[in-house]
This record gives sequence, structure tokens and C-alpha cells, in this order.
Amino acid sequence: MENKNSLLAYTLRIADDSLILGQRLGEWCGHGPILEEDIALTNIALDFVGQATNLFEYAAVVANDGRSSDDLAFLRLEHQYTNVLLVEQPNGHFGDTIARQFLFDAFRKLYFEKLIHSKDEQLSAIAAKSLMETKYHTKHSSEWLIRLGDGTELSHDRIQESINDLWKFTDELFYMDEIDRELIEKGIAVDLETLRKPWLEYVEMVLGEAKLNKPDSKWIFNLGRNGVHTDHMGYVLTEMQYMQRAYPGMEW
Repeated sequence: MENKNSLLAYTLRIADDSLILGQRLGEWCGHGPILEEDIALTNIALDFVGQATNLFEYAAVVANDGRSSDDLAFLRLEHQYTNVLLVEQPNGHFGDTIARQFLFDAFRKLYFEKLIHSKDEQLSAIAAKSLMETKYHTKHSSEWLIRLGDGTELSHDRIQESINDLWKFTDELFYMDEIDRELIEKGIAVDLETLRKPWLEYVEMVLGEAKLNKPDSKWIFNLGRNGVHTDHMGYVLTEMQYMQRAYPGMEW
């Protein structure tokens, strides 16, 4: 069997991305700009939480150390989470959320399309189920990006600013280390570098339709995979972990 620690770390990375972004999107519940979008964002949040649940349940099996999926999701310390920095960024205004979602969705769709071919049957099955949801997520965020970019002068300027602000976090989507290389060699993980070109092509196409510019920023922030997070992460975890820490072992 492949190195258990590597498979666990890899699975947790995917799970953490889904969990933290699901938590962020859940913050929109009751605060959406229109009722239809309030419901849409809440449903997308539930999709991400569902993905995270499946991944944490598998991670608990891989770890086989007595920790449950809830323990892995809610009782780790900040530096033990390895999500990309993009997903922990604040919701901001609606355009900020759409820009964050679009940049991540465009990557996640390509990622799951590759992960379904993983030799790890459980990861492959989770990817296949998640891909159906992710296709909708990508369509939703892309259409909103175009609508805002090609809308009023105000909506165009604000969504352009959102893209500019978040662009520095996108390089981390393609971050790989020895864990990835080990599992790529075994046919389990996805070679993320193969996704960079199609991701950029799709992003540029949608930005073009939205009459938006791809940022020229060369800043790169990519420490999330190593457990180093922005100041925002602590606030996310404080709210997300409250119930489990206040009432240890509580189950729905």
C-alpha cells in the first residue's frame, strides 16, 4: 500500500479546500443580494460541505488512529489545515465572492476531471460525484462574472478590482511537493502543472467575455498548503469550530 501519511495529507488538502470554502459561502445565508442568489450560494455551500464530508470520512479511514471525520474537520489547529489561501479570503461584497468562486471553480472542474482517473478507487468515486456539482458551480460563477463585468460601469470596475485583489492567490492552486510527486508516480494524484494552461485559457476566455483584464500582478502567496495562513483563517476556524470545542463529541 502507498505511504499512508502521504495519502492522508493529500486527501486532507482536498477536504480542507472544500470545507473552508463551504464555510465561507455559508456565511451568505440570509445575506444574498437577491433571494434567488441567497438560495444558490447556500446550496453551493452545502455541495462543498458534502464533498468535505466524504473526503474527511475517507481520511479518517486512511488515518486509522481513532480520530473521526468530525475530529479531522473541526478539532485541528490552524497550522494543521492545508487549504489554499484563496478559499479562506473574506466574502467581501458579492463581486468579491463571485471572483473568488470563479477562479477556484475553473480549477476544481479541471482537477476533478483528472482525479476521476485516480487509481485510488475512493478518491475517484468522490471526484466523479463532485464533478457533477462542480460543473454547475463553474457555470454559475462564470455567468455572474460576465454579467458583472459586462454590466454597469460600477459593476465592471468593482469586479475588476476583485479579480486584481485575488489573483495573487491563484498560483497556489498548482502547488506541488514531494507528497504530490510520490502519489502522481503511483497513479493516485493529479499532476497539477498539466492543469495550468487549460485553466488560464478558460479564465482568459471568460474574462474576455466579461470585458475584464487579466491582472499583471507577479505577487504570489502560496503557503496555505504548508499550514501558513492569512489572518482571516483564525476567524473562520473560531466560528466553524465553536460547537465541537464547546460541546466535545457532539453529533447531530
